[in-house]
Amino acid sequence: MILKRLIFYTLIFVLLPSLVKSEVKLPALFSDHMILQQQSNVAIWGWAKKGSAITVTASWNKKAVTTKTDAAGKWRLYITTPKAGGPYKITLSDGVPLLLEDVLIGEVWLCSGQSNMEVPMKGFMGQPILGANEAILHAQNKNIRVITVPRAASLDPLENFKGQWEQASPASIAEFSATAYYFGTLLNEILDVPVGLLHVSYSGSNIEAWMDASWLRDLGVKDLPAKGDSIHTPNRTPTLLYNSMLHPVIGYGIKGCIWYQGESNYTDPDLYEKLFEKMIKEWRVQWGLGDFPFYYAQIAPFNYAQFPQKEVKEKYNSAYLRDVQRKAMKTIPNCGMAVLMDTGEKDNIHPRDKKTAGHRLAYWALGKTYDIQGFSYASPSYDRMTIKDSTIIISFDNAPNGITSFGETLTSFEIAGKDKKFYPAIAILGRKSVTVSSPQVKEPVAVRYAFKDFVKGDLFGTSGLPVSSFRTDDW
Repeated sequence: MILKRLIFYTLIFVLLPSLVKSEVKLPALFSDHMILQQQSNVAIWGWAKKGSAITVTASWNKKAVTTKTDAAGKWRLYITTPKAGGPYKITLSDGVPLLLEDVLIGEVWLCSGQSNMEVPMKGFMGQPILGANEAILHAQNKNIRVITVPRAASLDPLENFKGQWEQASPASIAEFSATAYYFGTLLNEILDVPVGLLHVSYSGSNIEAWMDASWLRDLGVKDLPAKGDSIHTPNRTPTLLYNSMLHPVIGYGIKGCIWYQGESNYTDPDLYEKLFEKMIKEWRVQWGLGDFPFYYAQIAPFNYAQFPQKEVKEKYNSAYLRDVQRKAMKTIPNCGMAVLMDTGEKDNIHPRDKKTAGHRLAYWALGKTYDIQGFSYASPSYDRMTIKDSTIIISFDNAPNGITSFGETLTSFEIAGKDKKFYPAIAILGRKSVTVSSPQVKEPVAVRYAFKDFVKGDLFGTSGLPVSSFRTDDW
């Protein structure tokens, strides 16, 4: 009898921990296989019973950090991360432990935008990604971790989503953003540290959908959704994606953001100029990390004229939107633009070459954020023009080794006089300048380069980075 009791109490002692469940609940952001930003104070948050004491202990320093839940059962605390490495474990407890395993420390980037960011490595239906099958096959990499916030739309801010961090593998990467993956693989290769990619995008979304209502009101945007409204296009309804997809991840420790969006706003470039600057400013405020790096892809040339419009306006030419993106580099701190003038496809709004887009975004991060020297990360950019008789000389910045057309004739320059009529220009290439003229324009006042909906850029830096379309006028 004594022996039976002894066995019974021994079993109770052994099994009790597995029978008692921790009340600590975590959002999907905090899971096994996650990556935390290195050498930072990173936030961890979740839920438990109100008034509970929550303790978080990381295996890299074994220091316990404690907080209490509020009246709603919410809690948040900060832990200090070491240099890149791992794997580590994190134990969370309200008296009963919850264990997170295989946690790496490295570089974390937010990856957001519309379809050209969302399109997965396997491609959309009937729309392939160049070289994807081979890249997917080689995707096994325990030092790259990815998580995607699934499409959602809400009038009210959401706290969570369905998903989890995954190691890079053929299965996980086939479904993951191609642009973001190519960005991350180059960072991982060059920096030799773990890289985490937090993917939040929605095809066809306009920028207003990624912004809070108060920010839009500041800019005079009045057509905001309200409860009871019928929502037909959630990806183009202001505030909905901010509330449902971005809000749950705000505050997660990141190094910076990459952004590929603008196609859905090409018909109103003047408004986009204000919205883009406002969105970046407010995202940075929300994260509380100062002016974190924000690198974006300039939308690639495409024949937008094939889309029916209620009325024809000159600014339906997407070159005006590209020009707004170009000028944003001079007004928005700590940002950079990946120029894609050579990758656009006339009848495909989703260019197949996502490796170039991802790598050019990575160049900005590697050169500007991580200070790697000896290579070019910024495209040559229009600096100034000088009128000399019947010619205009165009000079460029960011061209330390000069500019080139790789032996081809420059055909994308136009020149105009005071009548504002543009004519094809004869363009003569110099080392860091281009001289343009036209027999039809005796007294030139303005120049445009590659300023069409669809065009193949033909001017590059000697590193191969293309020059953005630009205009010297403000007509």
